[in-house]
Amino acid sequence: MYPHISQVDSDHPLPESADVVIIGGGIVGVCTAYFLAERGVSVVLVEKSGIAHEQSSRNWGWVRTMGRDVAEIPLAIASLKLWDEWATRLRHDTGFTRSGILYACESEREIADQVAWLEQAKSLGIDARLLDAAQIETHLQSRMPNSWKGALYTATDGRAEPDIATAAIAEGARALGARFFTRCAARGLETEAGGVSSVITELGEIKCKTVVLAAGAWSSLFCRNLGIRLPQLRVLGSVMRTGPLSGGPECAVATEKVSFRKRADGGYTIAMRNANIAPLVPDSFRYLPDFLPMVRAHHQEYRLRVTGQSWQELNTAGHWTNDQLTPFETQRIYDPKPVDAFLDQALAMLTAQFPVFGNARIEQRWAGLIDVTPDIIPVMDEVDSIPGFYLATGFSGHGFGIGPGAGHLMADMITGDQPLVSPTPFRFARFAR
Repeated sequence: MYPHISQVDSDHPLPESADVVIIGGGIVGVCTAYFLAERGVSVVLVEKSGIAHEQSSRNWGWVRTMGRDVAEIPLAIASLKLWDEWATRLRHDTGFTRSGILYACESEREIADQVAWLEQAKSLGIDARLLDAAQIETHLQSRMPNSWKGALYTATDGRAEPDIATAAIAEGARALGARFFTRCAARGLETEAGGVSSVITELGEIKCKTVVLAAGAWSSLFCRNLGIRLPQLRVLGSVMRTGPLSGGPECAVATEKVSFRKRADGGYTIAMRNANIAPLVPDSFRYLPDFLPMVRAHHQEYRLRVTGQSWQELNTAGHWTNDQLTPFETQRIYDPKPVDAFLDQALAMLTAQFPVFGNARIEQRWAGLIDVTPDIIPVMDEVDSIPGFYLATGFSGHGFGIGPGAGHLMADMITGDQPLVSPTPFRFARFAR
């Protein structure tokens, strides 16, 4: 587990009621709590382990508009502005800086792909542009690797520090009146007249009319127990960090195989790009028709494997009652082992292009499970079959950067305020069968 996460203390005692209960203490759930509390809504967040103990602290820390599906770009642009505002809104630092992000192109095909994306995205207000060799070397502050043919660059994109950011936002939400309960797993919902009436947790019942499920990789399992079909799979990504290293690029960089970005501590976060393990689990077959088009289109990015996760999920209960022990209590956290072979290969390839990384001292390796939807776009919507029950999940590895905008949009939908961006691309109905 990533060992340096800023801790958020649990409140006590558990309240009898709230306007809104949020299930899940990742960045999306915490940002939703912040923007609801800011509007005077009584909000309680429950989390089975600790705040940001899973993917919200294990991601790369990129805050980008570049390279996204066009459906996400308006939300990404709005989120960048909110990341800027945290500097004055919050008492604690998130580590956010607009350091720029550069996507290297190592073939003419990659250049053509970036040009095609730019043509789609330019009308949405993005700041991305193609660079020639001299411009690339200016931004890298070093010689351009020989294999590069060009690059796409966005100066206004940036990075934040996942180990501190979500905790900083949570403390800001708490200052506005939100309450946080860790080691408090949600078991299920109670309903009256078909709509939400309460959340049942392992510590007791919280009466409410609105619930937001922002449980990341655990969301599909929670929904299944409610009779809701949410097609979602878990993908394992491996990451590592170096100690402080001088002489490397200041901007974040993605090549065809490797991604890296400078950290606030002077080191670098490094990962293989497009090399993720997709454990074969019962959901792999349950949702095969949903995911088959994605697997065909992105087969080089996902490696299907039988892993420990495969055997564990074969023995995971899919249904329980609200007075029973749940899978969220028997296993409170996904803490998988990283794939060392991927990380060793990433460092070797990175050193070949940037020799300075030959001096890198690897301080830590870790992995996380990413919640992926069939179209790699999140779900943010109310569930028609249970009025008052909202989903905010399936961010597919993109959730850290757009977390603030996602939280704002969820608060907009719940309170009926003007939405930050159109919620239409994120409708749950697109997965209806």
